[in-house]
Amino acid sequence: MATINGVTGNQYTKDTNGYEDAKYQYATSSYATEHRLEPELIVYPTNKNDIALALKYAKSQKVAVAIRTGGHQYSGASSTVAPNIQLNLSTTFRGPDDRRIFEADGQIFVRTSVSWSLGEFNKYLGQHQLFVPHGQCINVHLGGHVQTGGYGQLGRSFGLFGDHVVSLEIVDHEGNIKEVTTATDKELFSAILGGSPGNLGVITHITIKVYRDQDYLGSRGLKSLYWYNPETLRGLLDILVEMSDDDNFSRNYDYCVSVISSSNELLSWVPDVDERMRVEHPEIYGKDGNPFWPRMIIVYAQWVPFAKTDVCDMGWFNRIRQHSLFDLPVKTKPMSELTAEWLFRNVREFDHPYVKSTHVTNSKTLATDGWASWVSERIDAIVKPEENRCWLSAQFQCFGGKNSKFTTNAGNGTSYSWRDTTICATLDCFYGPGQKQTAEDWHAINDQEAIGPNGKFSKQDRRVLWGSYGSYDLDASWSYYYEDRAKYDRLRKARSVADPDGVFTPNTFCVARQ
Repeated sequence: MATINGVTGNQYTKDTNGYEDAKYQYATSSYATEHRLEPELIVYPTNKNDIALALKYAKSQKVAVAIRTGGHQYSGASSTVAPNIQLNLSTTFRGPDDRRIFEADGQIFVRTSVSWSLGEFNKYLGQHQLFVPHGQCINVHLGGHVQTGGYGQLGRSFGLFGDHVVSLEIVDHEGNIKEVTTATDKELFSAILGGSPGNLGVITHITIKVYRDQDYLGSRGLKSLYWYNPETLRGLLDILVEMSDDDNFSRNYDYCVSVISSSNELLSWVPDVDERMRVEHPEIYGKDGNPFWPRMIIVYAQWVPFAKTDVCDMGWFNRIRQHSLFDLPVKTKPMSELTAEWLFRNVREFDHPYVKSTHVTNSKTLATDGWASWVSERIDAIVKPEENRCWLSAQFQCFGGKNSKFTTNAGNGTSYSWRDTTICATLDCFYGPGQKQTAEDWHAINDQEAIGPNGKFSKQDRRVLWGSYGSYDLDASWSYYYEDRAKYDRLRKARSVADPDGVFTPNTFCVARQ
């Protein structure tokens, strides 16, 4: 395929120096041989006109366009294969006019481009004593993040990142630049936010409501470390289950438990413990001074006041801190600083291919069903054997309860699924050479025992678009990602209107056009 005339940004064809680096993304390690990540042409547009030219060219050649901002999608859906094109927006909109804070009707908003990473966006907000809920992965970019929800530590207290969007600026399938709001196009607005990421237009900028530190004075956060053992993990998950099973649990609290295998870069999670670890546990550091981190449990816990009468239950925090390493204290900090604390500061968890799995549940009987004990045993089965050459990154977070903003934001004009979720569970197994089958077998048992009518975790197979796994045919597996056929058909109709010629249909992980 030739390059596109008139485009001012860099373009890479398969025979161009730099193509291999340009096509690489998070999923390359796991799907490089599965014919998903080989675009014929990769375009780095420098402005909206470049995007419009690329879309018009694609339509004239009857090929499709995949849209990438950060390239973190687990299944590689932000890429494509020949003869299709990939648009990479990671460097497109990073000028002084691509971030702006303004006030309207007593509320604070930020207009921002999709080319910023979460780490950059969080830092920008923090410089202005502002914050908004968002995810934990520092290198995820805003374009994919907003379309798949933006799940993160503040899920119960404030909801999703995408819940705060009031305006979307896009380039449509004809190359037209338009603003999409609930007033101008309610169906398209809803479909973009949670429907079929990257398949309804090219998002360039969003306007999002944010919050001021000064309105949430006294917020508290705890980051705790524990040597891994199944009993400690079970106790921490019991606290999680108590929250999720209690529909009346206060919105003020957020809680997340992570488990990481040995050799993970621990300082990406807890950067301020290095010196103390060197003094108290020198056995971790080799002769060259480089640490080899053991298996660990990491907990993030947070309390936010919403009224002057709100009182923090320090007993809840103290219970979490039991048996923790260094007995790290609960800290009172501005929310913009706490949201920075919750960022995972490495690009990826392990430098290995993976088999990933994320499920959500609406169960409120996890204690009765024995889920905490069951999942602790399943985790031990993969992290305990040293010889299996598998490494786990697991995370469990509470989102539920009738007071949770994740729950009460249902019906707000977005289409993010499973708003009755109580817990989100991610179990990502990275594997060494020759060990893919070990990882797949472990996941197969997890799915068999956790999901289904008699499942320990969820009676229904419920997944999230940002954590997609298994079938790469979204139309064939729609029931995992959307609540009912009526919702899916509404999204199909929106896709037909927004993508009548298939220019935004670069692979099979798309809502089918009606």
